[in-house]
Amino acid sequence: MLLKDRVAFVTGAGSGIGKAAALLLAREGARVGALDADGEDLEKTVAEIEGAGGSALALVADVSDAAQVRAAVERVAVEWGRVDVVFANAGVNGVWAPLEALEPDEWDKTLDINLKGTYLTVKYAAPYLKRRGGSVVITSSVNGTRMFSNTGATAYACSKAGQVAFARMVALELAPDRVRVNVVCPGAIETNIEENTEKRELEKVKAPVEFPEGKVPLTHGKPGSAEQVAQLVLFLASDASSHISGTEVFIDGAQSLLQG
Repeated sequence: MLLKDRVAFVTGAGSGIGKAAALLLAREGARVGALDADGEDLEKTVAEIEGAGGSALALVADVSDAAQVRAAVERVAVEWGRVDVVFANAGVNGVWAPLEALEPDEWDKTLDINLKGTYLTVKYAAPYLKRRGGSVVITSSVNGTRMFSNTGATAYACSKAGQVAFARMVALELAPDRVRVNVVCPGAIETNIEENTEKRELEKVKAPVEFPEGKVPLTHGKPGSAEQVAQLVLFLASDASSHISGTEVFIDGAQSLLQG
């Protein structure tokens, strides 16, 4: 098993990419501290891990709250004595709207969860990662990094671009302690993130662009799966990627090359 005897801290573990990653990391031997704001979804993830013979800890917390994130990381460290892998995945699409219709509190909420949440997760895990070396993987997106055609997704795109800059900065800072920091940039993936997306007045600002038929060239328009992203997370979390740090990896079936 690629992660035997290691401890992973996964945020947004209640559903989608976070859940798929938590399940896969556990199957590969990691004990998983699974964090989510939704306790009901989280318990299902933990139950699946334990039902398959793995070890998991349910941590209900808001990633934008410093005290809650710190307490969650410390609980994992106390429970298992170490943290080796961090998957900073929790995020929301937030409100997609024209600039003048996007309210300051809506901007703040998206940036707080997506960007500040990533900062807090890595900040409080760093002291434990530095003890033995380890890996941080951050979920960004093709939006804000290689695609800018989703007009109105300004707050979301800025939060995702910020995550890449953050990863590059801390990858260099943490490298002397053998901590690697990388980013996955998914395109269209089958998850429930659309459920926390509010779209308003986008017809007013939508660019009149027509793309070739099929949004995902590699799969003739079919979105990828959370499990495919989880496989990439496993690779970046494991020793198989031991010389990779400060890098973003696009997992979108070439979608962003077509729709950028």
